[in-house]
Amino acid sequence: MTLSTEAVLALAPDDASAKAAKGLLAPAKWPTLGYSDDAVWGECQGSGSKPYQTQVDLGGPVFRCSCPSRKFPCKHGLALLLLRAQGGASFTAGAPPAWVSEWIASRREKAEKKEARAAEPAAAPDPAAAARRDAQRWKRIEAGVQELARWLDDQVQRGLASLGSEQQQAWGAMAARMVDAQAPGLGQRVTQAAELIGAGEGWPARLLDRLGRLQLIADAVPRRESLSPATLADLRSALGWPQDREALLADGERISDHWLVLGQCTDERDTKLVERHVWLQGRASGRRALLLDYSHGGRGFETAWVTGSERAAVLCFYPGHASQRALVAELAADAPVASAASAGAAPDAAGEWQRMAQQIAANPWQPLLPMVWTEAVPARHGDQWWLRLDDVSQALPMQLAAQEAWQLMAHSGGAPLRVFGEWDGEQFAPLTAWAQGAPAGAAPVWTLAGVRA
Repeated sequence: MTLSTEAVLALAPDDASAKAAKGLLAPAKWPTLGYSDDAVWGECQGSGSKPYQTQVDLGGPVFRCSCPSRKFPCKHGLALLLLRAQGGASFTAGAPPAWVSEWIASRREKAEKKEARAAEPAAAPDPAAAARRDAQRWKRIEAGVQELARWLDDQVQRGLASLGSEQQQAWGAMAARMVDAQAPGLGQRVTQAAELIGAGEGWPARLLDRLGRLQLIADAVPRRESLSPATLADLRSALGWPQDREALLADGERISDHWLVLGQCTDERDTKLVERHVWLQGRASGRRALLLDYSHGGRGFETAWVTGSERAAVLCFYPGHASQRALVAELAADAPVASAASAGAAPDAAGEWQRMAQQIAANPWQPLLPMVWTEAVPARHGDQWWLRLDDVSQALPMQLAAQEAWQLMAHSGGAPLRVFGEWDGEQFAPLTAWAQGAPAGAAPVWTLAGVRA
């Protein structure tokens, strides 16, 4: 895998890690540096007597380091790959030491076992047992939805404008009851709705929209037998019903393409769980896809994706109308990481709004929609950040930390940018920006850094 300095820095979990990695680029800090066709490794002298052992499997790239950092990749892994990307004159070619070869071998062994398990004929499922499990879950969900419908009616009868912070605790209790009813998706939606109480001007109208979508789910559950397979799949997803991975890989819609990495972000769900969104767009198909991954306990993610690059892969899409979420079925490990400045290519604002309208019409329960604006200018009015579109009469409120927003505005300088991000129905969260009219081969001028709280 050949990576530029910019591509390596794009792997940094935040700006602080990138800055710290740049401070470790002196070869004197690395008494040992080596490489092979599969990996690079080195020992970095830290504050202790024993240097940190750092290694990178170039097939991912996948990082490993003996330091205690919870960030992934850590500053040592980034610095090691930066040294290699900058020429690597201090590296020695040869067979890796045992602490590297054993790790590489264990990764290869796990991958082979996984392939072997996938090749084995799956045990025939017991349809009767599966039907019983589904029936039991639907029974619990129905009971929970009935309670939710009564609760929704109570909220509307009481009047949303009268709600205050003291009601948020009661809403949290209702969210917990939805989780107990095996409908965690409903619990999450109730929690998100509660966060709107008293938040900004016109919050009752925004809250009513959220409650209306909850009511739509509550109405759909008792009518599920009359729904089409795709609509039923959307309903199950909205309820938080897990999708069997093996069944999806066996039966899901597959698309082979060169996938452009439009943008990515990580959200901290609790102190140990991190959720990563990676948005892709097929060069030939034009299909947009969301890879949703989780990391627990700072273990990091199996596959690294570089924003503004492309990779050849086969994606398997989840069932449903206008489905966006996908799994990687096959990844071309030996494919070069190519620049993809055209990743943000999109129709004009009218075309992008039309795409969004079609997505919502197909599935009104989608929590996030990917959007690309070809001529967008970040602006600030009062305490609110906005993204002005190519039509000056249109502007989207931005969900972005002040430091990131100022950096995005600095890159714009008042000139339009090509901006990609997530739209949640109320706010636009930018993830990537390219200079307008950037030539082929240009990297993004700005990417979202760090973990969103």
